[in-house]
Amino acid sequence: MYELFKNLGTWLTSGSQWAGPDGIGHRLAEHLQYSLLATLIAAAIGLPLGLLIGHTGKGAFVAINLASFGRALPTVGLVVLVFLAGGLSMLPVYVALVALAVPAIVTNTYAGMTAVDPDVRDAARGQGMRGHQVLFQVELPLALPLIMTGLRLALIQVVATATIAAYVSFGGLGRYVFDGLAQRDLVQVLGGAVLVAVVAIVLDLLLSSLQRFLFRHRTA
Repeated sequence: MYELFKNLGTWLTSGSQWAGPDGIGHRLAEHLQYSLLATLIAAAIGLPLGLLIGHTGKGAFVAINLASFGRALPTVGLVVLVFLAGGLSMLPVYVALVALAVPAIVTNTYAGMTAVDPDVRDAARGQGMRGHQVLFQVELPLALPLIMTGLRLALIQVVATATIAAYVSFGGLGRYVFDGLAQRDLVQVLGGAVLVAVVAIVLDLLLSSLQRFLFRHRTA
């Protein structure tokens, strides 16, 4: 075990391991690209849906159950299905990652909207605000903490799952896991897993720090 972790340390700190198209730096950039783009697409889908059902109160049952269904989908199975239908491209990976991220965004956005005090809504309407003004000037600001929590959860889930890009012969940190398994190289497998975990932890810490900073003046 000691020898394994010693070799892992050497693997992670070797200058040659960080250079070139197969180096950690390049694979890390690919992994972040897949993760951030998929999360942005999921946010473009999930945020409007969560805001709409939270504001109107209509379609909540269908939307939340569809979100739960998306969460239950087997990610690798979805990648294979889209791969067979659409051929070799990054499309299957993005479809799977977006399907994974949307539920957390929809449910947290909806939860944030429903947590807004109804009296606050009524007061805003009593001051003559229209529906869209109530949404964007009252409900959305109050719901933002929970919305950001949903975005954090979605991003971390996507980062952890973006290793599947290597399953269909693309890059990212998953390349080390799949190549290591094929080569029976335990150090490479463990190195890839450690890098993914570190990226997820660092991103979560950054986003949680940003969230605390943005809402530092709010009282519980």
